[in-house]
Amino acid sequence: MTGIALLGAGRIGRMHAENLAAHPRFSLRAIHDPDHAAAERAVAGMSGVAVVRDCGELFDRDDIRAVLIASPTPTHCDFILRAAKRGLAVLCEKPVDLDLARANQCRDELAQLGDKIPPIQIGFNRRFDPGHAALQERVQRGDIGKLEQIVISSRDPAPPHLENLRVSGGIFKDMMIHDLDLARFILPEEPESVLAEGSVLIDPRVTELNDVDSAMVVMKTASGVLCCINNSRRAVYGYDQRVEAHGEKGMLLSDNRSETGVKFFGESAAVVRDPLPHFFIERYADAYRLQLDAFARAVDGEIAASPSFEDGRRALVLAESAGAALREKRAARVEF
Repeated sequence: MTGIALLGAGRIGRMHAENLAAHPRFSLRAIHDPDHAAAERAVAGMSGVAVVRDCGELFDRDDIRAVLIASPTPTHCDFILRAAKRGLAVLCEKPVDLDLARANQCRDELAQLGDKIPPIQIGFNRRFDPGHAALQERVQRGDIGKLEQIVISSRDPAPPHLENLRVSGGIFKDMMIHDLDLARFILPEEPESVLAEGSVLIDPRVTELNDVDSAMVVMKTASGVLCCINNSRRAVYGYDQRVEAHGEKGMLLSDNRSETGVKFFGESAAVVRDPLPHFFIERYADAYRLQLDAFARAVDGEIAASPSFEDGRRALVLAESAGAALREKRAARVEF
């Protein structure tokens, strides 16, 4: 089993701790969070997991071959570099950073490691969702012929607290970045231009942050394939996650998932189905586990780490381009 350390014991870190403890190819050996009590709670009941107060100690342990980074975004590049320079494989939550210049600097420093660079995978877990992955595979296989359009709908059940939004980097880097990566995953070529519109329709206080809570982006590739992404911070009916791929021979849909998928048809005209999952941890539970499976294979050299650091950087480029398009009220040219 691969010894692995976890950085971060917040909501996403706690979920990763549980998944690592249950994974047949990983052994969670250590966890670090500045909130020592939170780290202890995250691994309560798990044997053999050290709660480390100094993250430097975590990187120096001889029983660790990999790290999972679930700490606040501004720490991501620093932790990626520290791990890579120690030869430790990395699975890092998105985004790689909120500052593209810092992400570019991290890329350049990683390149200096040459062929000594360990596997680095970025946590765009939606690529591993069974429905989304099957849609991408069937697009690549040619089931709908030439791809013409992608439509991605992604709506949260409720907005985050305003304090969380203050440090989020804005809707494009915090929320839509998952969808921007998913679009790149499905598209046959990179987007070359981005249009964006946004509104404050849910909480007027978002205006104070120079952010929006409702956004739409349209991207276009060199061959003319269009991708429309719509985000809302509020969907009163649950966590709304759908992907459409439209082509010359038809359309593929990765639809919302409910707990059982059962629908009830009665005497009335109404059709009743299970409610949607509440939020991302429930909706993408399978994807998070499959993401770990892929990381385990990358650590053992069976496959290349994917999504890569460069995938994470390019998603950030698209988020930056969307922000520029919204501010400047014109199409932004994408420069990777």
